[in-house]
Amino acid sequence: MLSNIGPFQLLIVLLIVLAIFGTKRLRTLGSDLGSAVKGFRGAMNEADKEPDQLDNNTEDADFDNTPVDEPKKQKRN
Repeated sequence: MLSNIGPFQLLIVLLIVLAIFGTKRLRTLGSDLGSAVKGFRGAMNEADKEPDQLDNNTEDADFDNTPVDEPKKQKRN
């Protein structure tokens, strides 16, 4: 479906978008998108640099000492 779009059709779509939104709004949208991408990259780099929050020395949970279901006591009249 999109493989038939050529450069002329993309130019027409660009002109329509430019006519609808105007150059000022498109410029603002582009700068906002660029700052969002920079912020995302910075956060990803910061997360890679931070050491793991979890210690590898922690023990796993011990489920061997869980309470056993007691048989229901019969009520005496």
